[in-house]
Amino acid sequence: MARSAEMLWIDVLEHEESGEREEALELARHITGLDPDHAAAWKMVARMTLPPSRRGKSEMPTLAQAASALGALRQVVKLEPNDRDSWILGGILLVDHLGMLEEALVWWQERRAVEPTEVTPLVEQIAILVRLGMYTRAGELLEILFSPEMESPDNRQLVKMDQVRKMVEKAAKMEKDEVFRPQNPEHPRWEIIERMKGRKPLSETFFLFTFVAPIVFLIGTVAMQLIGQSKYGFLLVFIIILGLFMLVSRMGSGLLHTLNRHALDLDRALDVEATAGKLCVPEDIRGSKLYEHLLGNRPEAFRERHLKIVEADENLVVKWRPNMPNFAVEAEWWDNSHDSDEDDSESDEPIELDGLED
Repeated sequence: MARSAEMLWIDVLEHEESGEREEALELARHITGLDPDHAAAWKMVARMTLPPSRRGKSEMPTLAQAASALGALRQVVKLEPNDRDSWILGGILLVDHLGMLEEALVWWQERRAVEPTEVTPLVEQIAILVRLGMYTRAGELLEILFSPEMESPDNRQLVKMDQVRKMVEKAAKMEKDEVFRPQNPEHPRWEIIERMKGRKPLSETFFLFTFVAPIVFLIGTVAMQLIGQSKYGFLLVFIIILGLFMLVSRMGSGLLHTLNRHALDLDRALDVEATAGKLCVPEDIRGSKLYEHLLGNRPEAFRERHLKIVEADENLVVKWRPNMPNFAVEAEWWDNSHDSDEDDSESDEPIELDGLED
């Protein structure tokens, strides 16, 4: 007598508890064949497809693993739209591991249709738009994010909201005169990247020790000589040094971004290639020290997928623009309601983000 999907599900849970991941995966897949509406089995397929955590650290999935897990998660959120963890995991796979930023924008828009006042989807969409240089759209969503209609965020979400606000402001300020569009081979930023292609970006640690620390040490030494011998001199000097360190670090952050802009620009070009599935990086830059360093920092699945794009050798057209969803919240997202007829182009004019400052 054939066993039902629910009876087999008990075996899946036992395999999982025993650490028998392959057996749990195979049986969970069998259950989805018997009962395509078994959301828990689909979620198990996604979890068991991805590599396990070792010593509290997750291993990076391959392209096949990431794609397979994402397919299972699509089924989960369709059957159980309120499964927040599956939405988050799917978003991570789309952005970090597959580089499919356009698909990720749609993914989070679909989540917004389920939970219109949740802040996480907006935070993720804004971060994606900044990576693509779509600052006007990012600013529009930022206003919605901080509107009173949104849910009351917890402390962790508040930190993320503040981080994404600062991200928009910093990135827009850095590119206020001209936004880098890597699909344009004549863009002047390519000449700068060409000149800097043999240099890796400065690390925050290196910048800290070579720029911030000497300034703080010098001023701290002077302060120690002037007030260090007073009654509360040592305490005052400590407070001065701590305050200076925080102030100089914050001021120096913008300088570090400016010094590393060539790397940030090339990173955007990699994002554009991954999401468009076509090439825009010039051949004389591809394979350079800077290019290999940035690509080497991406997860394994991203590198695998990007290699396939390079091998396909199809160039991106100059007029390419990201395919944006309709950012208005709509119901019944599973009926392909995310298609938008609105103009998705963004101007390269100087950026104005009024009202976003503290």
